[in-house]
Amino acid sequence: MPAATPTWDPHQYLRHAGHRSRPFADLLARVPELPAAGRPPRVADLGCGPGNVTRLLADRWPTAHITGFDNSPEMLARAGRLAGPTAGGGRLDFTPADATEWAPAPGTYDLILSNATLQWVPGHPDLFPAWIEALTPGGTFAFQVPGNFDAPSHVLMRDLAASPRWRDRLGDVLRHADAVLPPGAYLARLADLGCEVDAWETTYQHLLAGEDPVLDWVKGTGLRPVLTALADDPGATEAFLAEYGELLRAAYPATGRGTVFPFRRVFAVATVCGRGV
Repeated sequence: MPAATPTWDPHQYLRHAGHRSRPFADLLARVPELPAAGRPPRVADLGCGPGNVTRLLADRWPTAHITGFDNSPEMLARAGRLAGPTAGGGRLDFTPADATEWAPAPGTYDLILSNATLQWVPGHPDLFPAWIEALTPGGTFAFQVPGNFDAPSHVLMRDLAASPRWRDRLGDVLRHADAVLPPGAYLARLADLGCEVDAWETTYQHLLAGEDPVLDWVKGTGLRPVLTALADDPGATEAFLAEYGELLRAAYPATGRGTVFPFRRVFAVATVCGRGV
């Protein structure tokens, strides 16, 4: 039976907003200037979540019409608070969309950006051709995805979900290590589509504060499928979190300075060349 779409909690997600926004800033720093089209730039943020980083796009392109897309009603409700005219004369909108079905018209956008979303989209590289086609000549497709599916945080989660106690309810709800590709594979895919590609990876060393901070982190992201599957059973949720939290404390021991949480991320910036540029 297919796993249900995870239910998202914007408040929990934003508890680590400072750490989560750093990869977005690093991605944005590598995006080139957008093509001069004699009109305000058109920008799509695919998987905008609560909109906290989407609004940063208006700092880079003050006159742009920026649209954030997401399939979570909870995230869109939070993002909607930010919608409206921007200080530079542009506009910020948010609208429902599922990345697996999102297919804008050719030449629709100058920039399509996705931050920590495509790991939730099975087969997402197969969607790249339509998204590249949706760019104007000289436009850019840029994204980053977590590359930590073989890290203890995710391996322990999968192992516990597949254990005898939990496998009947959770055995098929989590993603595996092949949820994303290595940087070289993304480079090859995008270069074959006629793009100039910058692809790389970075492992951040996040220093987290508080009690069980790694558990608190994954409750906002990777653990959402488990929390969704157990949502009708608070006792089971508490039991799973207790078991998983104990495993995480051993894998990521606290120190006097906090808990170090290494986190690998994969980035790609692909700019359309040819097509009259």
